[in-house]
Amino acid sequence: SGFEIVGAEGRQSTLLKVFNPWQGAENTETTLFIVRNGEKIPAGFTGQVVKAGARRIVCLSSTYVAMLDALGQVDRVVGVSGRNYISNKYVTTHPEAVADIGFDGNIDYELLLAQRPDLVLLFGVSGASGMESKLLEMGIPFCYIGEYLEESPLGKAEWLVAIAEITDSREKGEAVFEPVPERYDALRAKVAAATSKHPKVMINTPYAGSWFMASTESYVARLIADAGGQYVYTQDTGNQSRPIDTEEAYRLAEMSDCWINVGSAASLKELAEIVPKFMDTRPVREGRVYNNNRRTNPSGGNDYWESGVIHPDLILQDLIRIFHPELTDAEPTYYRKLN
Repeated sequence: SGFEIVGAEGRQSTLLKVFNPWQGAENTETTLFIVRNGEKIPAGFTGQVVKAGARRIVCLSSTYVAMLDALGQVDRVVGVSGRNYISNKYVTTHPEAVADIGFDGNIDYELLLAQRPDLVLLFGVSGASGMESKLLEMGIPFCYIGEYLEESPLGKAEWLVAIAEITDSREKGEAVFEPVPERYDALRAKVAAATSKHPKVMINTPYAGSWFMASTESYVARLIADAGGQYVYTQDTGNQSRPIDTEEAYRLAEMSDCWINVGSAASLKELAEIVPKFMDTRPVREGRVYNNNRRTNPSGGNDYWESGVIHPDLILQDLIRIFHPELTDAEPTYYRKLN
């Protein structure tokens, strides 16, 4: 729901419109004019401009790296933010070709400029990126990518089509994306037809002192439902995660059959260090605690948040294996059981 590609009759250039690209944005729209065949920029246009087929791209999120990789264009990445936290093999093995320009708020703009980027792909959290003014000053085009705000697992993945439009490979992007919803929907239908029991599912551990629970319309809640589970938290139907107190979290955990996405824990021992009082809850007692950090690099970068965004079908398959192991014998991709 966060982007639209717009064309005009008789013109090959297109507009990439991005809607509400950060949390809390309302009626906010950014536009990128993608120029083809030297066509003129529309009169009065105030957005960003880039020539189609951008070849030198700086990615402020590892997700954008994964999307370019899926398109077979990861060699177009010339800059990233936090290389040590990125899982992509090309990025990690080509430090001479891919610069680490730092993090938002502490960007090395000289290094960024030295990469001669055609475009910077960035994001906003609670407002516009702090990089905007400096990029405008330097004359470097940029585009917001808002995939993280999509609540639909397939909606997140479809942003690779937007990036394909920028790199002048729209048909390739659509071809890469097309089988993903087909596989996802086939798995969802298989579960719906084969199951009548839906295990209750608890999520998360405290973060920065607060235990956040996603809404019932969220990305993770939709994945749980599509995999044949029942999200245990039903109080919030809004579009933002809400903090709950420890007592409420304990009650929800005790009610649950499974517990997933347990922070940084790679074992039950590590989980006990995070939430010692929860080690007697039912999912722990029954050995049904799972985390989405099967593919984590030595620095803590988690490929679930990188390539997983464009492979919701593989995440769904992992969750089906957890909730209904009798329905699949596929090896897990992103999840592992904690022992």
